[in-house]
Amino acid sequence: MTKTIRNIFLILIFFSIIGCQTISTKVDQATKKEEQELSKWIGKNERDLVAFFGKPDRIDFGNTRNRYYVYVSKKLKISCERKFELNKDNTVLGFSSKNCF
Repeated sequence: MTKTIRNIFLILIFFSIIGCQTISTKVDQATKKEEQELSKWIGKNERDLVAFFGKPDRIDFGNTRNRYYVYVSKKLKISCERKFELNKDNTVLGFSSKNCF
């Protein structure tokens, strides 16, 4: 009897680990897709960025003359933050994305 319970317990642990790996793989794929989409904005101007994403939720200023346009959205109670760095010539230099999948 105890051997059967132990085997059932081991099988449940095995399936739990496989389920976690599947979720991790899906998150990694979604993150990679997000980065590919956002990398297309590097080199574009501010007008195009605002025309596509709308008015930013927040504009942060760094130590340099660059500014950061921050877009925040929520999906399934998870807050997604996309941040684009723009230089003084209004050109997108880079981006970061957190919890956007």
